[in-house]
Amino acid sequence: MDAQTIIARRVAKELRPGNLVNLGIGIPTLVANYVPAGLNVYFQSENGLIGTGPIPEQGMAHPLLTDAGGKPISALPGAATFDSAMSFGLIRGGHVDITVLGGLQVDATGHLANWMIPGKMVPGMGGAMDLVSGAKRVIVAMQHAAKGKSKIVARCNLPLTSARPVDLVVTDMAVIAFPGGKATLLETAPGLTVAEVLAVTEAELAIPDAVPEMAF
Repeated sequence: MDAQTIIARRVAKELRPGNLVNLGIGIPTLVANYVPAGLNVYFQSENGLIGTGPIPEQGMAHPLLTDAGGKPISALPGAATFDSAMSFGLIRGGHVDITVLGGLQVDATGHLANWMIPGKMVPGMGGAMDLVSGAKRVIVAMQHAAKGKSKIVARCNLPLTSARPVDLVVTDMAVIAFPGGKATLLETAPGLTVAEVLAVTEAELAIPDAVPEMAF
């Protein structure tokens, strides 16, 4: 499996029946393709849709059905559309059970930076700040390293998205949680050892006695 598939399939294992789930742009959108059979969840796109389905097959995209990043999505039977005010009312009102977001950095205490790189043009901050603050559970889906540098850092040097720490980080190498505000290695990707994960992780990780491989 490629890196993005590993991440998306593992995040999908975190979904529970009846969850209202917001998927951010990028890797998080792939999670909808790996919902376990028989599991009924409701995906929300922050631009105003509940009931998004898998990414449409080639030639089946509808020009008026897109995610918040403008990428084609599908709508399941019974889907509901509404304006951004209603969408952010759901987010800020604490009605979203899980949000899955991409990340630029996550630090050793679980703080996320994902909305801008200083000096680069930013089209807008989007809904990440609202989602990290308002969702009941925050999962970051991102690659473990980029251009040879760890994205799991000791301390973020990019602007933080929120003062609230995230709950879980799923990368192509590991699953990391933050009990007591301490980055803790829960799982490694198939075929990787704990030592291999630590070798490309800047932040110090707490290591339990047993660290299993990811299960899909």
